[in-house]
Amino acid sequence: MAAERSPRPAFYALAPGGARDVVNVLHPPYTLWHVANVALGAAVAAHVYPIRVAAAVAAFFLAVGVGAHCLDELNGRPLGTQLSRGTLIAMAVGGLGGALVIGVVGVIVISPTLIPFILFGAFIAPAYNLELFGGRFHTDFWLAASWGGFSALTGWWVNALGVHSVREGFAAAAVVVACYTLTRVQRALSTPVRELRRRTLSLSGEQRLADGTVRVLDRASLTAPLDAGLRRLSVAVPLLAVAALVLRL
Repeated sequence: MAAERSPRPAFYALAPGGARDVVNVLHPPYTLWHVANVALGAAVAAHVYPIRVAAAVAAFFLAVGVGAHCLDELNGRPLGTQLSRGTLIAMAVGGLGGALVIGVVGVIVISPTLIPFILFGAFIAPAYNLELFGGRFHTDFWLAASWGGFSALTGWWVNALGVHSVREGFAAAAVVVACYTLTRVQRALSTPVRELRRRTLSLSGEQRLADGTVRVLDRASLTAPLDAGLRRLSVAVPLLAVAALVLRL
């Protein structure tokens, strides 16, 4: 059987080449989702400071949206972009460096308690995306803990700088666990769809229902519901974050 024509590497991927590669490497839906986790965390703080929220969102956009995603593309070219190695390295360094600058300013202006957050972020981005230490940190747990739970925790802490009540502590813990869990859901959907899109040469089969209906199974029919779930979640989570912040600001 002849191999099927290779599909796009992700539902949001544009045709490779030029400026489209820059858009692709940013993974726009996932970047928006991850920075939304920061906003969700901020929304449960006892006091919400717009400038702090904006700075935290900018830092995570640079660190995850630009830096981590460029490192990921360096490690195996999963999106198949035509960006040069030098360009990806420059974007990664610029993104992580920009996030670090924002973090250092935060330590000086807001609180030294931000130092552990900065150190963890500077460590986990290359450790996860470049599969350092034998890939020990390149797991579903660390993905969700870093881009889900840690993002929300940082958004909350940069505003709260401490637990002021049992109620706030419970809300902060709940939103961190929720963002972690939603990222695990993202991973549960994206892992099989990536395999179908990027590593499957051909697929055939059929599904027989109890009423006698026979459905043809192919790559398109299997990827469609997974991609639909990812699309809707990547819209729903940012909208929840916007709604939560609108109520607090």
